[in-house]
Amino acid sequence: MTDQTRPDTGGTGLGRRSITMTRLEKGLYEVRNDRGGTMRLGGGGDTPDFTPVEIFLAAMAGCSATDVDFITSRIAEPETYEVQASGLKAKDDAGNHLDEIEVTFRVRFPDGPDGDRARDRLPRAMAQSHDRLCTVSRTVQRGAPVSMREG
Repeated sequence: MTDQTRPDTGGTGLGRRSITMTRLEKGLYEVRNDRGGTMRLGGGGDTPDFTPVEIFLAAMAGCSATDVDFITSRIAEPETYEVQASGLKAKDDAGNHLDEIEVTFRVRFPDGPDGDRARDRLPRAMAQSHDRLCTVSRTVQRGAPVSMREG
């Protein structure tokens, strides 16, 4: 059961999240969070700015990467840590969507007992993120109603 009376938060706790997006020019927007962070979003893919689909993939990768990092780096600090997310943009009778979404972890831990323990822990940490922890991928897997309104 969700509690819609909780205050807005910007951390990892429960509560409502929101962003505000402002048009800069046709197809180019600035996104702001409540903490003052900003980024640009370019809808057409003809600029270096991230497209909405790329930001969606970054959100999935970032959410799981954070979960896995917090779990494994308690054991050993990784020497390399890279996460890639990809998906196939498709269109069918129901409209546009992503299919075949995949998040790939490329993590290397140092040699030695702590690195061995972190390597052993990595698959379980990835499974925990996928099955329970990552809000972004869990929302996609479960499905969530999306409403659009004029305000």
